[in-house]
Formats: sequence, structure tokens, C-alpha cells
Amino acid sequence: MPSTSEPARSTVPPGICLEVRDLAVGYEELEVLHHVDFVVRRREIFVIMGESGCGKSTLMRALVGLLPPSAGEVRIAGVSLWDLDPDRRAALQSRLGVAFQSGALWSSLTLAENLALPLRRHTTLDAAAIADLVAYRLALVGLGGLEESYPHELSGGMRKRAAIARALALDPELLFLDEPTAGLDPLNARRIDELLLELRAGLGTTMVVVTHELASILTIADNCLFLDIETRRGLARGAPRELAAGGPPKVRAFLTRGAAFPVTASAPGDGS
Repeated sequence: MPSTSEPARSTVPPGICLEVRDLAVGYEELEVLHHVDFVVRRREIFVIMGESGCGKSTLMRALVGLLPPSAGEVRIAGVSLWDLDPDRRAALQSRLGVAFQSGALWSSLTLAENLALPLRRHTTLDAAAIADLVAYRLALVGLGGLEESYPHELSGGMRKRAAIARALALDPELLFLDEPTAGLDPLNARRIDELLLELRAGLGTTMVVVTHELASILTIADNCLFLDIETRRGLARGAPRELAAGGPPKVRAFLTRGAAFPVTASAPGDGS
């Protein structure tokens, strides 16, 4: 009998971390997306892209267990997220890391206290072990030594890094990031992109990134899904540079607007 606190794993195709099957999401009578299908492979950076208002963030809410879909299935490591009872769904969610667009850091808490919250709630580590892990996670994102700083004392780029560090606190199997470079200047946006590539290379982290930022898409994505605001479904899937060269016209236009560097068929990152 499976534990009520730990979701049982079912058979999952080798290398597949996330499967989305015929998914429909929305709010009450408003259907935002329907018939969405894609898979994310382990160690992959998968980007969900599209115009503002196409449903990117709404889709992410369904993927992390915050918005029940009206149809379809989300399977994480072979487990159907929305078929679980609330306790087992919460246990599965604890294996996910989420960095929201706003950062969602507690303004009244230091960075150390922000990162310690999930560790105190979901682990049995003592205070010393938590402090060591917090210091390690902050150093990992380039914020070592800032444990006692408050969010309002940081720049926008540093707050984004702190949010990523908190999302990594429990060593998640899947890391979800909603617009991680939104509102940043090009230099700081590039630094966030480089950080994500470093985390994938160093930790083997699998990521799902919501963004409409062209430079980020072409820099970090191994594969991507383009959400079409008109049909409310996924219009194309694949490596972004391949889609830019030979995808549907709407996707090519999205991926080649003012490109700052050549679009080729080669994919970024190590792709492993």
C-alpha cells in the first residue's frame, strides 16, 4: 500500500520528467488553453513562450498544482498530479521548486529566513544543518554572505537570484521559473540566463521556464512550446533555433524579431 504522505511512482518512459497530455486550463467559464501536449526530458531547459496574454503563467499554475485543469493530465515522474488526493499531491509538490515572477519573498524576513522556511516545514534538519544549506544555496546563485540582508535591500536582479535560491532549497526534481528575467536590464537578464545554464550543468536541474524574452529563449532553451493566443493551444514544439528557421510563420516571426545574434539550427547548452 502506498503511503498517504508520499505519492507512488508509476512507470515512466526513460528520460521523461514531465508529461502534459491534452490539457485544458482556465478560470470558471473562461477557457484559456486547450489540447496542450508536450514532454520535458531530464536535464532539459524547456521554455514555454508566446505573446503576453497567451496563457503561459496560467499553464504553469496547472503544472505546479495551483490551478486544477478542466481536462487532460499532468504527469510528474510518471505520477498523475491531479489524480492524487490533497495530501499526496502536496507531497509531490514538495519535490518541485517554483520561482514566481515577482520573487514572492517575504519582505519582513532576511534571505536566510526566507530560504529556511521550506526546509523547516518539509525536512527534519536541525538549525545548524539548515543554516549550512541556506548559505550553500545563496552562494550557488552568487549571493554568498548576504544571509542577513532583507529583500528591499537588494537590486532587482539579486531578488530574482534569491527567489531561485529559495526554489532550490529542497533540491527539487523540477524547477519552474515564471519570467525570471522580466523587468531586468539586458546585462542582469543575461546573468540570470547564465546562472540557469550553470545550475543545469552543475546540478543537473531540469527546468520549465515561462518567458517571452527572445534573448533568453535563444540562450537557454533546449526545447520549447509556443502558445498561440488566437487558437489557445500549442502551435509548435521543438528547439527554438530550428523553429526560427523552419517553424510556422507566426513562430518564425516571434523568434526572429530583432534578434541580437544569428539564428542557426544548433541548440544552446549541452542538451544532455
